[in-house]
Amino acid sequence: MKKKSRYQLLMEEAPDGQYRAKKYLNLIRNDLKAAADPAIAESSKRFFKKGEHFLCYGLKNAEVNRIAKQYGADTKGLSKSGILALCEALWQSGYQEEAGIACALAERLGSASTPDDFDMYAAWANRYVLNWAMCDTFCKHTVGDLVMKYPELAERLFDWTRSENRWIKRGSAVTLIAPASRGLFLPLVFRIADALLQDADDMVQKGYGWALKAASKAHEQEVFDFVMARRAIMPRTALRYAIEKMPLEKRKLAMNKG
Repeated sequence: MKKKSRYQLLMEEAPDGQYRAKKYLNLIRNDLKAAADPAIAESSKRFFKKGEHFLCYGLKNAEVNRIAKQYGADTKGLSKSGILALCEALWQSGYQEEAGIACALAERLGSASTPDDFDMYAAWANRYVLNWAMCDTFCKHTVGDLVMKYPELAERLFDWTRSENRWIKRGSAVTLIAPASRGLFLPLVFRIADALLQDADDMVQKGYGWALKAASKAHEQEVFDFVMARRAIMPRTALRYAIEKMPLEKRKLAMNKG
C-alpha cells in the first residue's frame, strides 16, 4: 500500500484548516530542529552587528529552501486563510529559518493572492521583520511579487518612507529591486530615494542604493544623472551601492564630490 502523505494524514486527523495549520507548524519546527547545526548558527552571527536581532536554528539556505518546497507541496490542500495563519505563526517565532519558510509559503499562493494582501504584508513587516535579512527576503520576494502582480500597489510603498521603523523604510526601496531591474517603476524608485536620501541609518542607505543599482541595469544614464545631481549630499554608502555596476569612468565621476 502506498504510504500516505503528511497532508493526507492531517486531513484525516483534523478537517479544520486552522487546526491543520497548527499541525504543520509543529512538523516544520521538528524538521528544522532535526537539521539544525550549532556551528552554522554560530558562524551566521558574523553577518549581523552586535545587538541586532538574530535567532536561528543553524541551517544552510539550501536546506531551508528544501523544507519550504516540501511543505509548499504538502499544504496545497489548506485554504488561503489556513496558509496565512501558518505563515503568521512562523513569523511570530523570530527565527530566521521560520521567517524564510513563511515567505516561501506566502509566495506560493499564486493566483489566490489579491491586492488586499498588501495591508496584511505591511502589518507583518512592521511587527515581525527584525533585521536586514528578514527585510530583504520578505520585501524583495514576497511583497515584490505582489507588487509585480498588481502594479497599482507600488505607489503605496512611498508611504513606507515616512515610517519610524528602519526596516519598513528599507523595505520601501528593496521591494522595487526586482521590477526596477526590469526597467519598471523608475520614477517611483527616484522618489523613494529622494525621500530617504539623507537618512542616517546605513541599512536604509544601502536599501535605496541597491534599488538605484537595480534600476541602472535598464536605465544607466538616468540613474547616473540622478546620482550626479545629488552626489554632494548623498551618503557615500548609498552612492557606492547605486553606481556599483556602472562603467569605471562613471564611477570615478560620481565619487568625485568636487
